[in-house]
Amino acid sequence: MNEIVSKLKKKSYQIRKTVLEMCIKAETGHITSSLSCTDILVVLYYGNILRHDPNNPDWEERDRFILSKGHASPVLYAILADCGYFDSKELDKFAQKDGKFGVHLQRDVPGVELTVGSLGQGFGTAAGIALGAKMNRDLYLVFTLLGDGECYEGSVWETALFAAHNRLNNLVAIIDRNYLCVTDFTESLIALEPMEEKWKSFGWEVVRIDGHSIEEIRATLLPLRSRKLSKPFVIIADTVKGEGVESLCYKPLWHGIAPKGEAAKKAMMELERRFGSYE
Repeated sequence: MNEIVSKLKKKSYQIRKTVLEMCIKAETGHITSSLSCTDILVVLYYGNILRHDPNNPDWEERDRFILSKGHASPVLYAILADCGYFDSKELDKFAQKDGKFGVHLQRDVPGVELTVGSLGQGFGTAAGIALGAKMNRDLYLVFTLLGDGECYEGSVWETALFAAHNRLNNLVAIIDRNYLCVTDFTESLIALEPMEEKWKSFGWEVVRIDGHSIEEIRATLLPLRSRKLSKPFVIIADTVKGEGVESLCYKPLWHGIAPKGEAAKKAMMELERRFGSYE
């Protein structure tokens, strides 16, 4: 294992641990939705992909990252704190009354580009920002992360059409394909597959990867800045909702619920057993 991959795997464990601690303390938060996309966000923020500056969050030349599945706010809050956008002690205020660290992502947290609640909203905004960048000849990239359940929204497909029509090759969408919605598995509820063919038919360049392989995520993201195609780019990342905590995986009803008491202790032990060797 090379040095950067080892560093990223260690970071993924540390961020997962922070997510669990935040949500258990607050007795709320979307843990499983955060854990499914942790590896993707860790590669973006620590893998020399995203251009950003924690000391200057509004740096004009920064890449823009829009977490369209804004209910996964704990993982982004944890990463932004770890990067130095704000003191990590602020995470104690997650989901507290009158605090700015909402269960759904809030713009007034340093490093957050957009308040996001309604599904599909972030993706549409990301496309608008990408169009604005092209009109202004700005060179930054716009990344956005969607949940797979979010792809039930009509606005997602309207945005997909819009982005392809306007040749937004500076827009990168990543779909957290964890196969679970709030109450059921996606393929039981209304099947989303075949996703690759659907996105291709909308005019996008499509790649499908293992969303928990640090090596594969990084190998896919690294060349994007120099790609020549005129199409927008979508990465379908196959993931597991709750990855790293066995007792929370493959169980739809853990969506938006934090374990308490013995269940919380068990979750922490499972995470340490799975990833503790990277500490």
